[in-house]
Amino acid sequence: MAETVKRLIITSEVPAEQRRADRVVQLLTGASRRQTQGLFDQQCVHRNGAVCSEPWRWLDDADVLEVRFDEGQRYAAVKRPPKHLGFEVLFEDEHLIVVVKPAVWLTVPSPKRESNTLVQRVADYLTKRNRGRRVWTWAVQRLDRGVSGVLVLGREESAASALRQQFAAHEPLRRYVAIVAGRLAAERGEFQSRLATGDDLRQRSVGEDEDGQRAVTRYEVARRLPDATLVHVELETGRRNQIRVHFAEAGHPILGDKLYAAPTAKHPRWPHDRLALHAQRLGFVHPLTGQSLEFNTPLPDEFEEFLGGTNEPRAGSADSTDRTEVSRQRGARRG
Repeated sequence: MAETVKRLIITSEVPAEQRRADRVVQLLTGASRRQTQGLFDQQCVHRNGAVCSEPWRWLDDADVLEVRFDEGQRYAAVKRPPKHLGFEVLFEDEHLIVVVKPAVWLTVPSPKRESNTLVQRVADYLTKRNRGRRVWTWAVQRLDRGVSGVLVLGREESAASALRQQFAAHEPLRRYVAIVAGRLAAERGEFQSRLATGDDLRQRSVGEDEDGQRAVTRYEVARRLPDATLVHVELETGRRNQIRVHFAEAGHPILGDKLYAAPTAKHPRWPHDRLALHAQRLGFVHPLTGQSLEFNTPLPDEFEEFLGGTNEPRAGSADSTDRTEVSRQRGARRG
């Protein structure tokens, strides 16, 4: 059967909530959700002439989305790694494991010694895979409770130590997406300060003559909403609560941040008991093989629901996800 081509040019007439790539494909083809995923997986979807493999991508004005397919063929979705104990595995070998942390968990136990932590859950998963022989994991980086996203753990203490050295040298790529209160004036900017822990254990910026750690946060506006802003954030340093403190001190706290700006961080369309902060992209060098690895994860459902509830246009250079990511298939070895 001849190839069918369906095409849509995004204009201002296309509502914001219909601009997600998978929704456009469903509109054009009438495919089910799973069949739509199959069209992406089998490289049938093109954006501006290039293969689009990201169903969650939001399209901008003048973007051209095209679907090329055979109506008589079934396009099977690639089997995804299952979610284990509430988290998703993106990569694992005998040295390290990369997962997507849910917002509800701590990364490591606090002084209260909570058991429901990411390191414990991942260790349980690996132990089960190892036929009950205990496997331990070592934290390399941390995400606050309330923050979701990509995170790497060591399966060996030596691998974890080598990765910590990369993070201490500010070498890994760390990109977040956040929804902050109010409308940021500048399209992009940078926060620089010295962060110190106060008597209440909260982080705060202090003067140059005070005892604090250098903290640098860069951001770029991705989308302006009537009373909030979607931003992409890149860390040069990775201090505790750094992103939260910098945006709160600038008068634009992360939505849902009850610690640093509870009153102004409230939003009627963000009722969730989590922060509007997601670690979307992580890149680093494998400490044993020397391979450059990069992982990307889609926005959580809470973000999609919030962004789909407005017809505000997106900012021009919104997404930085055009760079090649390391997929689950590239170099991933599973036991």
